[in-house]
Amino acid sequence: MNVTYKWLKEFVDFDLDGDQLSHQLTMAGLEVDYMEHLGAGLDSVIVAQLDQVEAHPDADKLTMCQVNTGTEVIPVVCGAKNHKQGDLIALAQVGTVLPGDFKIKKSKIRGAVSQGMLCSEKELGLAEESEGILILPQGLTLGTPVFDALGLKDIRYEIGLTPNRADCLSVAGVAREVAAMVGKSMTLPEVAPVEEAEEKIETLTSVTIEDADGCPRYMARLIQGVKIGPSPEWLVRRLESVGQRSINNVVDVTNYLLMELGHPLHAFDFGSLRGQRIIVKRAAEGESFVTLDGQTRALQSNDMVICDAEGSVALAGVMGGENSEVEDDTVDVLLESAYFDPISIRRTSKRLGIHSEASHRFERGADIDTVPVALERATALIQQLAGGQVAKGAIDTCPEALEKRSVAITVNKTNRLLGLDLSLPQIDALLRSIELETTPLDGGDEGLQVAIPMSRHDLEREVDLIEEVARLNGYDNIPVTMPASRVVHRRKETQQSFVTQLRNAMVAQGAREIINYSFVSPASWDKIQLEQDDPRRTNVRILNPLTEEQSVMRTSLVPSMLEVVSRNLAYRSDDLRLFELRPVFNVVADQDQPCEVVNLCAILTGRREVEGWSQQDGAVDFFDLKGLVEVVGQQLNLSSLQVEADACQSYLHPGKSCRLYSGKKRIGVMGEVHPVVQDAYDINQPVFLVELDVPAMIAGRAQATCFQQISRFPDVYRDSAILIGDEVSADQVLKVIGSVKVKNLDDVVLFDLYSGKGIPEGKKSLAFRVRYRSTEKTLTDDEINKMHAKIVKSLEKNLGAEIR
Repeated sequence: MNVTYKWLKEFVDFDLDGDQLSHQLTMAGLEVDYMEHLGAGLDSVIVAQLDQVEAHPDADKLTMCQVNTGTEVIPVVCGAKNHKQGDLIALAQVGTVLPGDFKIKKSKIRGAVSQGMLCSEKELGLAEESEGILILPQGLTLGTPVFDALGLKDIRYEIGLTPNRADCLSVAGVAREVAAMVGKSMTLPEVAPVEEAEEKIETLTSVTIEDADGCPRYMARLIQGVKIGPSPEWLVRRLESVGQRSINNVVDVTNYLLMELGHPLHAFDFGSLRGQRIIVKRAAEGESFVTLDGQTRALQSNDMVICDAEGSVALAGVMGGENSEVEDDTVDVLLESAYFDPISIRRTSKRLGIHSEASHRFERGADIDTVPVALERATALIQQLAGGQVAKGAIDTCPEALEKRSVAITVNKTNRLLGLDLSLPQIDALLRSIELETTPLDGGDEGLQVAIPMSRHDLEREVDLIEEVARLNGYDNIPVTMPASRVVHRRKETQQSFVTQLRNAMVAQGAREIINYSFVSPASWDKIQLEQDDPRRTNVRILNPLTEEQSVMRTSLVPSMLEVVSRNLAYRSDDLRLFELRPVFNVVADQDQPCEVVNLCAILTGRREVEGWSQQDGAVDFFDLKGLVEVVGQQLNLSSLQVEADACQSYLHPGKSCRLYSGKKRIGVMGEVHPVVQDAYDINQPVFLVELDVPAMIAGRAQATCFQQISRFPDVYRDSAILIGDEVSADQVLKVIGSVKVKNLDDVVLFDLYSGKGIPEGKKSLAFRVRYRSTEKTLTDDEINKMHAKIVKSLEKNLGAEIR
């Protein structure tokens, strides 16, 4: 919203200077985004007279002027054609810097000396466009700065209003705030039209409202015999000062009232209205309508339109129509002042992409009580500037009066929220300063009942009024206090903490997290070869899926992970270490909602080490994945991980997979992806995959690790190599050793596996190292030998092992 200092002074007599006014407006909640001093730095642009105008001898489009400044006559070359001898013009003298950082210098133009420039309105920043130089009115004193001579020195404020302050989308609205700041009253111009015509308006036209919800009030005045022409200088300058362009005297009046009172008006060419009547209704579905900007708009049945007897002539509250605009030959003008439903206007404006000054105000909520005020003032100004006779009376169609709100405010709550100690008279005076009507509250509470004017759509509750009190009293008068607060520490849920730890552990192992959609294709289960009776084939279907590829909620993370692997390999990203930690959705019998379970799916494929000049080319294998799972398990304090051969999963290789257990709790599966499944996903290199059930991992965790004192005594190692059958696993060997009751056994490590020359067929050699250490003393060789012999004897008895 743009306003000027001088325009505000016409409404309120205040003594604030430009900077003080800017500060006060901002502190009142009307933030000044930009302040421009009109005419500042342009005192060297003076009033001058053209003593002589001749054609340039060497250029047809240039003229040579002798310009009288009041003290001397100087030559100036000009490119405009709208001037003549005796005209008063605006002369920018040598050294002047015009808007746009354009500096005037003494120069030669086609061999002729030019000691200045004759300025147009555009060059002085007074208008966006101009057709020639500015011709000044006669009678001005030569040598006087142009902005002083025309009274154009002013300050323009660009105010950044929030959408709730529609009441300040006018000079009068801002002036009301200024009046409250300085403690003075605001004066509105009182102008009434002179009704010279004998005929009453009801005999000449009519207004019918078919949709009272969309248009609660519509008023009209008829001015006959107007003469369309340019607006007077004062009106043109006033509009330009707030960024508006002059069109003609009738349209300029409607734009002037729009900026002055904030209420949009529209002028119809009464002669072009078919049937000489107005109908306010909803548009026909699919109706075409040409607006003032020449664009054809396709309307919908919820758009409000203004119609004549045969069709639409305006988009209500948004833009007029090309078929009823005021033209140079217009004789009779029907002036509209109405109130339209904000929601309807906003819907139409946004859908059609039309943002006009009118729609900007109507969609935020105009003031229905300003409808007659704006109409009377506009009628009087048109009569004054364009002549004509005003028909007797005004049409005022108001099917249903809008109900005015009333909100209570109490002293106690106001002071409690603001931290102030205001009295009831002080609160009353603050609210009355912005023209709110108040009455004392009935009952025990000390407060006021406030009647809310129709212009203040933002005042709905007591806190809104309290905010007004704070704003009007001054935000800088609110005491500064430290906020009262307390620190609340809520411990995360067990699963939430575990998932965070698991994610961090995977990242620490060099894996990268991916996130896929939770929706997959039903064909995914065929690609990973699930059995037809597998419960994971029972899915939750999406009611309105985007595609069939995303039509069911996934019950496994494996298909999504293999899709990502395939996509990366297609882009030659061959070395992957990925994981996804997301929920799956299992359908449970006798339950309305699916069971949402967090799973972890991770893969390894490609080289073990990043490619480089000293790195090895070895590819990852099953044991790389197993090592990753074991390290993560240790960090999460899982019970000793155990494996059982064959994961019993269709998407894993039966001879290169296993089931994972934490203690006795099964937590997942691990292995190499089945070759057939790899082919289904166009994967051409081995992929090793692990799928873990997070709730099962939580259940399989051991008790919290407690600190054990480190022994001060030395440890002793014993290495042994045994022959056992090929069918015996290393895990069985470790279990047997762990089951032997040896007090000082500290650790066991398998460090060698050998089969081949020197080893009987069907046998293999396993070498293990046992560490012994006591916390009480240094162990002797005899004690160690007895303990080790006990372990060897147990291996021989339970596994048929032989010492090599």
